[in-house]
Amino acid sequence: MSSDFEGYEQDFAVLTAEITNRIGKVPKLLGDEKKQMVSNVEKQLEEARELLEQMELEVREIPPQSRGMYSSRMRSYKQEMEKLEADFVAGTLGPDSNWNHAMGRKNQYARIDHDLSKAKHELHERLELLEGAILSKKNSSPTNTYFAEDNNFWSFHMDTAQNK
Repeated sequence: MSSDFEGYEQDFAVLTAEITNRIGKVPKLLGDEKKQMVSNVEKQLEEARELLEQMELEVREIPPQSRGMYSSRMRSYKQEMEKLEADFVAGTLGPDSNWNHAMGRKNQYARIDHDLSKAKHELHERLELLEGAILSKKNSSPTNTYFAEDNNFWSFHMDTAQNK
């Protein structure tokens, strides 16, 4: 599992370096060259988002007690992704564009990302609670489970209490 995660990390690092390089070139380009570069960066940003999703899936497969280190790395990668997207928006608008428009667009994306991140976080917490409940049920005594499922649970405990 961790080898898959580390592979995704390497891919993410290479991809973000390429994106950063291309974002730096966008303001210097004109016309069709600029449109082509913007299109390429958009595709690479989408690819980077997909890598982050794969990494998140890998982190969910890690046992909860070992998940902390990977979760903090994921937060760092998400912050890096947000910075790349903000730099891209600023770079594509260029110096002649209305800065307030750019900030409004950036804030709109930030709100959407925040809402999505919050929903994902809540879902992740619910999954962890569910995993914990499943694990505790699996670790319960088979005798108690048998009697509980057989509707003889209370009679078993009553007989035990009377025999003491």
